[in-house]
Amino acid sequence: FSNLLPAPGGEELTRGFLQEVVDILLGYISKSSQRSSKVLDFHHPHQLKEGLECFSLDLPDQPETLEQILVDCRDTLKYGVRTGHPRFLNQLSSGLDVVGVAGEWLTSTANTNMFTYEVSPVFVLMEECLLKKMQSILGWSDDVGDGIFCPGGTISNLYSILVARYHFYPEVKTRGMGVLPQLALFTSEQSHYSVKKSAAVLGMGSENVFMVKCDERPASVLSHQALVPFYVNATAGTTVYGAFDPLNAIADICQRYTLWMHVDAAWGGGLLMSDRHKMKLQGIERACSVTWNPHKMMGVPLQCSAILVKKRGLLQECNDFGAEYLFQTDKNYDVSYDTGDKSIQCGRHVDVFKLWLMWKAKGSEGFGSQVNKCLENAEYLYDQLQRRTDFELVLKNKPEHSNVCFWYIPPSLRGQPPGPDRDARLHQVAPRIKGRMMEKGSVMIGYQPLGDKVNFFRCVFSNPATQQEDIDFLLDEITRLGDI
Repeated sequence: FSNLLPAPGGEELTRGFLQEVVDILLGYISKSSQRSSKVLDFHHPHQLKEGLECFSLDLPDQPETLEQILVDCRDTLKYGVRTGHPRFLNQLSSGLDVVGVAGEWLTSTANTNMFTYEVSPVFVLMEECLLKKMQSILGWSDDVGDGIFCPGGTISNLYSILVARYHFYPEVKTRGMGVLPQLALFTSEQSHYSVKKSAAVLGMGSENVFMVKCDERPASVLSHQALVPFYVNATAGTTVYGAFDPLNAIADICQRYTLWMHVDAAWGGGLLMSDRHKMKLQGIERACSVTWNPHKMMGVPLQCSAILVKKRGLLQECNDFGAEYLFQTDKNYDVSYDTGDKSIQCGRHVDVFKLWLMWKAKGSEGFGSQVNKCLENAEYLYDQLQRRTDFELVLKNKPEHSNVCFWYIPPSLRGQPPGPDRDARLHQVAPRIKGRMMEKGSVMIGYQPLGDKVNFFRCVFSNPATQQEDIDFLLDEITRLGDI
């Protein structure tokens, strides 16, 4: 290790070592696209902690050889999950975009920080370019719009509440929550849990987040609360069902009551790239802020999430404290490009280059085609499930997004009348099949209960490598594993 660069004369050893690493990565990428390879080689936590063959998690006091380091690289990938595999259908973020991977490699090599232009000139300008493009796609005019890239959609949603509170009550920045009335936030009962979590983190309390039933009129909810409403979160693409809140109707209410309207489009934002599907987000241009995660539907490698704020300058006003060792005002360039004080972080990872590079490689049309392919896969699965008697759809309507939720009905439950006994037995089916899937490593799909519905499978499509043959395999595999 000590003979690698920057050690004198270390060029040849460094080149050889990195070439070996590249070979490992190329082998992994190639194998991830092969349907004959496993999605995962599952081991229980105690097995990995105890060590397998030459793989040990223990940290040594003395340096190990480069050969062992390469073995560790191989084993880390071997015992992980191939999220780029066409049969990995477990999460909203999947796929393995080669240009995106190249962008992540370059980002790590540059190893810089997004807080000032002086240490990150190209990346800061790329972030500005991407934010303007995304704001334009939202339908915002050129004279408004701001934003930053964040570590995931939860933090982006937290920013939306933070700036909304500051917008209405700027004194909170210096004097704290004690000088504010008791505030109320509203979101749908199927929204992401990050809204409640953010309210707790920001000192407003999770009990002051009111969960609006999906068939309830928000205006009637507002009128029955004794607290002071200030923020409404609308979801464009819910995590489980992929459903869309009625954005224009919610915008009307927010406008009438002078409320901050945020749209959590972490999952649904990618549909804006598709001329065929972007109308599902009609009204998003009226939002005060928007969360959009390109690492989901657009297939950008994790992590890549943006908070977009319509009111320019609000992020800076809300978060800046002007640390003099970073944000000097007498630098030899335009210091408005020192964007670090928009953020609640100091150091901020470069998440923009991989997205910028992929956009150059695909163009907006390429992203649109990718989105269309994923939703076509969802429609195909929906159609197949409708034709079969051994599966039952959770929602009878055609999917709005690429989420498809369903139960597998094993032979022992077919023909059994609905009721508590059937529900109790059906609740055990999905976890049992999922466990067998993981042990076998053939395919991965998520499951969960929701409300009064017992455990069901949730299949999500965000990997353009997934084909109809993989969907057929999924249903056949569930049947095989469920009938054991």
